[in-house]
This record gives sequence, C-alpha cells and structure tokens, in this order.
Amino acid sequence: MKLVHEGDLLWEPSEARKQSTQIYHYMRWLKQHKNLEFQDYHSLWKWSVNNVESFWSSIWEYFDIQAKDSYHTILTSHQMPGAKWFPEATINYTEHIFRNRATSTRPAIIHTSENRTTEEVSWQKLYQDTVAMQQTLKELGINKGDRVVGYIPNIYEAVVSFLATASLGAIWSSASPDFGTQSVIDRFQQIEPKLLITVDGYRYGGKNFDRTEVAAKIQSSLPSLEATIAIPYLDEHATFKKLSAVTYWDQVIKQEQAQTLTFEYVAFNDPLWVLFSSGTTGKPKPIVQSQGGILLEHLKALSFHVDLDETDRFFWFTTTGWMMWNFLIGGLLTGSAIILYDGNPSYPSKNKLWQLAEETKMTVLGTSASYITACMKEELEPKEQFDLSHLYNISSTGSPLPPEGFQWCYENVKDDLWIASASGGTDVCTAFILGVPTLPVYAGELQCRGLGAKIESFNAHGKSQIEEVGELVLTEPFPSMPIYFWNDEDGTRLRDSYFDVFSGIWCHGDYIKITERNTCVIYGRSDATINRGGVRIGTSEIYRAVDHVQSVADSLIVDIPARNGDSFVPLFVVMKEEQELTSEIKQIIKQQIRTHCSPRHVPTEIYQVPDLPKTLNGKKLEIPVKKLLMGKPLDQVVNKGSLSNEASLDAFLEFANHLKV
Repeated sequence: MKLVHEGDLLWEPSEARKQSTQIYHYMRWLKQHKNLEFQDYHSLWKWSVNNVESFWSSIWEYFDIQAKDSYHTILTSHQMPGAKWFPEATINYTEHIFRNRATSTRPAIIHTSENRTTEEVSWQKLYQDTVAMQQTLKELGINKGDRVVGYIPNIYEAVVSFLATASLGAIWSSASPDFGTQSVIDRFQQIEPKLLITVDGYRYGGKNFDRTEVAAKIQSSLPSLEATIAIPYLDEHATFKKLSAVTYWDQVIKQEQAQTLTFEYVAFNDPLWVLFSSGTTGKPKPIVQSQGGILLEHLKALSFHVDLDETDRFFWFTTTGWMMWNFLIGGLLTGSAIILYDGNPSYPSKNKLWQLAEETKMTVLGTSASYITACMKEELEPKEQFDLSHLYNISSTGSPLPPEGFQWCYENVKDDLWIASASGGTDVCTAFILGVPTLPVYAGELQCRGLGAKIESFNAHGKSQIEEVGELVLTEPFPSMPIYFWNDEDGTRLRDSYFDVFSGIWCHGDYIKITERNTCVIYGRSDATINRGGVRIGTSEIYRAVDHVQSVADSLIVDIPARNGDSFVPLFVVMKEEQELTSEIKQIIKQQIRTHCSPRHVPTEIYQVPDLPKTLNGKKLEIPVKKLLMGKPLDQVVNKGSLSNEASLDAFLEFANHLKV
C-alpha cells in the first residue's frame, strides 16, 4: 500500500452525483423560494452560521414541520446557555417518522442479530406495532413527561418502544444489556422511571449472557417503577420469574383496540430523551435534549450530510447505550430504511459487517475508526469477497480516522466511494463536523463543519484561528444542545461542563484544526494532549503512527507532568495474539513516532499491557489513566461501572504503585 499523507485528494463527486444530492435540492429551493444563491457549500455554511435564525427557519419550512401551534420567535437570545428555539411551537417527533408512510410496503427496518435471522419490517407493520405499544403504554398509565427506560439491545422492539414513548410526549432513555448492573442503576435512578422495558439476555461473540437476575436487581432498585414489560430475546420461552408485575411483549403487540396513532403535542423545548455521558469519573451526566431540537438537527444532518432518502438502507454499528443509536433511528425521518444489528461486529470474523452490507444491500455503512483500522491491520479485502455495489458511503466516528484508514477503504472496499469521517458527541446527539456529498474527500480530514454549527478553533486567548490547532468551540446556539441536565436545577453542572473555559462559548473539549479550504482535522481530547518541550500534539497522531506497526493491536499514551518541568510520557501497547513486545519492536514504534510525529514526541518508555481500559462505548480512558499514574486514588479517578473491561485497570494500578516506590 503506497504511503498516503494527510490532505491528499482521494475522491471527488461527479457533477451528476452532486446534482442528485439532497443538499443540492435544498440549495435550489433556497434560490427559488428565498432568492438566496450560493456558489458552493462553504458559502452556504457561512450564511447558515451568520444568520442562524434565517437558516433554521428555512429548515422548518423546507421539511414542512408539522406543528399544532406554530412559532412567532425563532431564537429567544444568542446567549449561551439559556437560548431557546421556537418557544411557542408545539410538535411531536413520532408524527414526523410516520407521516405519509404508514401504508407503505417498503422496508422501514431491516434487523438481525447473532440469535435472530435477518428480517425486513414494512412501514405498515412498524406503524401497527407502534399503535399497539402506544395503547399498552396508555393502559399502564404512561403520560406526557413520564420516563420510560429500556434495558434492551439494538433490536426491533427497542425502536417500537421508543417511537410509542415519544408519541405520548413521554421521555425515553436506554442502556445496553452489556452495561454493568450498577452502571445501569446509576443512570436510571437519576431520572425515576415509571416503566422498565427489559430483555432476558443477549448473545455476543457466540456466547449467551443471561440478564434476568440483573433485570431483577434493576427493577428492585427503582422505587419509582409502576410497570415492567419483558421481551423474551435470548430464550423465546423465558419466564422472568425473578421479576414482579410483568407484561410480556406478545401481550403488547396483540393490542387491537386502537387502529391509529395519536400524538401528544409538546412544546418544542420539551424533553425527547435523556442520554448519559460515559460516567468515567462519577455518576453519568443525564443529558436532556428536546423533541424539536433533535427533530430539526437530525432532519438536517441525515438529509444533507448523510444524503439519505427513501431509497437508502442506512446502517450504523451501535448499541442502545450510545447516541449513535438515537442518530440511527433518526434515519427513519428521511424515509430511509434503517438496519439494526445486535452482536459482535468481528464475529465470527472481522468481515461480519461487510457480509451484512452485501446481505442487506446497504447504501450507507456507519462504523468506528477502530473497526476500519482493525480491518486494515487484518489486511482484509472486502471487495474481493462481497458484492458492495449498493454501498456509496462509509461514515466513521468515535475517534479520528487516520489517512491510512481512508486509503484502505478506497483500495479494498470500493474506489468510487464517499468517505465521511465525523465528530460530535452525546452532548448534542449529532456530528457537527462531518461529510457532505458535494465536496472532495481528503485523507485524514473531515469534509466540513455542519450547516448551522458555528464551529471555530480558539487559541488560549479565545481568538479564532485557521491552520492552527486549538480548542473546538461553538460560538452560536445550536438546536440539539442540551436543554438541561436532569436534577441540575440551577444549571451549575451544565455550565461547568461546557461554558467554564470561555464565557458564553460552548467548549467541546477536543483539539481541532480548521484548514484554509474549510476541512477539519480532529486531534483528540484537548485535556489529553501530549506536550513535550512546549510543542503540543494530539494523541490521535501518536496512535496513527503506532498503527503502522503490524504486531501492535492497540495503544494508549499519557503525559505525566514532572516536578522538574519536563514530563514522563509512557506508551502502553496491547500486542496481537502470540506477539510480545521486544526491544526491536520498541525501536520500530519509536521510529514510527519519530517519523510521523516528531523526535520530541517519542515516549519516555513503552510498556506492554493485556488490555486498555475503555468506556462501554469503546473510547480509551486517557484522562483517568493519567490521573491514576499521577497518584490519584482509583475511586476518585474512575467509575468502574463505566468500563467495558474493568480488569484492564489492574495493570495500570500495578504500574501506578510501581511509580510511587
């Protein structure tokens, strides 16, 4: 594979491709209806962020938002936090999912898992099952503002449950069954749910995991619960004997009293769902986002930046505990079919998702950068094994996709492919730096800042900069920002999370460079940066260099300040099976970092560990590891319930104790 450099041009859309896109149609609509003409995406973006009221009201009009009460005010203030969007409007999210589609026989959902065969569900069936679920919720006393929680995998029943919940103006929250017991309790207790929806277990990597006992513990830990719905998923004959007052799923969908959905109209800024932060250093933050803010943002992002319409089959590998599940469900707003998969994406081999793409005629494949780099290291060639003729887009998030990851896709998946690396987060339930189908793809770069998202790179003095690495900030209000944190009455926790660095400016916590051609490069968390001799570098650049070493499976680096003003920078590596970290491999790693980064960013020492601590969503715990190695007690550094692999901390605890000696 030839060496590719950051910024190398890899792909350009044809003129015909550009003119077939959703964003091209929108720009044509702006010219026709608003007398606004833009020569390219970047001039459109500038208008959208310098005239946020005009832009978001055009989104309302373009997508024909259904409102019982319309709006008089678009935005109450530009002050953050505290700005409110469309305050007089009343809407319902679920209504926009089903409008003009309830009688369609096209697939709405294609779902499969390790213990279920692939099934296509029509819009008509999705509608009727949501009607039945809504009726059950009404009978169980669920009303506007009540919380419904799902301890549930990424399966069809989860989507039905969410849509029915939102139709009543109730508030949804979910956790994946692979979460630890206390981690789920820590989330759900904060929002005092009235209803729990649970499964009996799940299958992952060919192994069964019974969760009936965990479900019973969750139920008994939530005194606010008035009802429980049980879904026999792992075992279709599961009895849920350890739970009390259970309604079974087959009873739910047999409801026949109601034939049509009813919609509870709620204020634009009323809650749609509660998402939770990873909770690595304490209880997870309960992030509340609005029905209206999410509706507008997902319509915009999925239509214009993912280019979805009713002909698409949209997939993202996710669980119900990650915001990408909520984003995936938003695909239904565009009329696209969404594809759900529950299981290990690398079981029985790393080709699993490529096989799924062929089987489902997938058009958009969303995954993580780590999955793509893992396929690259395994030297997979999906195009040689699978029919990927329908696939036109690969989207990647979770961490920065290195230039080599882009290159691998073009050489081994498809040469005519639009690759979109994206960055955003749970905090806004979207990507606000992402792709657009009318722009070229450059290696290692995110194509654009999203419409309506005034993203800037700030230096330490709060000045905007181009071609320099700085703090990723949002300098104008954005509709899907949290309306509040649950139980944060005076807003202190929310302000401390986003607005304590620059007054009145959302500081996201990532390092970003905005290039002269308006593309972006993300360098990882700003509080995890490596600073050697006054020269800062993002951890993603180190990981990119280490990824060139075939025998290394994964790596984590931290910068420990020393009393003499210098720093101690250990690099921890997980080796591939049957590989050991030798002095020769250490030299190869150092040479890669010296070549791809700089000589001053070569780590002080390199250590082999069995595993890296990661959140339940697969993100490396750089900051907790750094604090641990600086001598902070474990219970002050990390909430073990937030980890996917708690035992991985053992090696770092031992290392921290060694440093004290």
